[in-house]
Amino acid sequence: MFDRFFGNRHVTGALEQMVAHDRLAQTLLFAGPEGVGKATLARRLAQRLLPHPELIERDDLALPDNLETVAAREKWPADKRNEDPLLFASHPDFVTFPPDGPLRQISIQQSRLLKERAQFLPHQGSRRVFLIDHVDRANEQAANSLLKILEEPPPHLLLIMTAENAYDLLPTIRSRAVPFHFAPLAPEEMREFARVHSLGQAERRIQLAGGSPGVAASLDLEAYDKRRAAMLVLLKAAAGVAPFATWVPVGEAIGRSKSEKLELYLKVLYDLLRDLLALSQGSGDVRNQDIRRDLDALAGRVGFPWIRKAVAQVDELAQLLRRNIQKSIALDALILELRAAA
Repeated sequence: MFDRFFGNRHVTGALEQMVAHDRLAQTLLFAGPEGVGKATLARRLAQRLLPHPELIERDDLALPDNLETVAAREKWPADKRNEDPLLFASHPDFVTFPPDGPLRQISIQQSRLLKERAQFLPHQGSRRVFLIDHVDRANEQAANSLLKILEEPPPHLLLIMTAENAYDLLPTIRSRAVPFHFAPLAPEEMREFARVHSLGQAERRIQLAGGSPGVAASLDLEAYDKRRAAMLVLLKAAAGVAPFATWVPVGEAIGRSKSEKLELYLKVLYDLLRDLLALSQGSGDVRNQDIRRDLDALAGRVGFPWIRKAVAQVDELAQLLRRNIQKSIALDALILELRAAA
């Protein structure tokens, strides 16, 4: 039923049983880490339920054309995006609503469009399937607007929502969906995925992906290494291993770049902090093995309280991303705060 889908057999098995016994709930919530296959499985489930399933895979947001569409819309003014809410619908009965705009949010306009289109009868067959990808990025207005369709979905509608953390959603949204929790894949499952998809530098991708096949497949290793080098300089300055002056040209370069989002650097920074935590606790589970010497030196300089404070500070930065903060100023402030703690 779910050909070439890797991992999370407890989820696929439960869905297979639901479909086989015609007991599929109308609203499903797929929750789990980035890249573990939540949206992929939503499309595979829709392919099982709808005619002409080959059209559905065209809505994969990882496809180059779709990535270009999403990136181009980030440069649109807000009123233009509001007049033309983002959706993908290569199949007449399968619609994907992804986050939109520079802040990557599900908007109130998308939510209203979803409610409007939900009333349309299926083009063929007996079902329509809507995917709200990253429903945890719905702003407050959009989340509240979704509640009505969740309370009274039309009988022909199957609504699938994905989220990294189900508890970022309103309790009223969680309570109206059947939850499925996705876990990172085991190393052997990741290796099988890499083999089937002929991934280059497979072992390094598997190390960095942390059990997420989507991350392993999409990872731009050259760009990752560039961001990691910058974040390593940041950590050395923040831990007092290097003077603040070593960070200044790096921070200025990040600030000048219009294509590099702060979110991308924070993801790498989380990876490095995770490795420092593993080393400080005596674990050998280090993802960035090729810079182990640098990480060992840092882990010897900072303790668990410093790492915990660093993670909390990065969490605060991540929360501020939606306010369009200045990258270099935000990172400078992070370093100074952590230098004081060190």
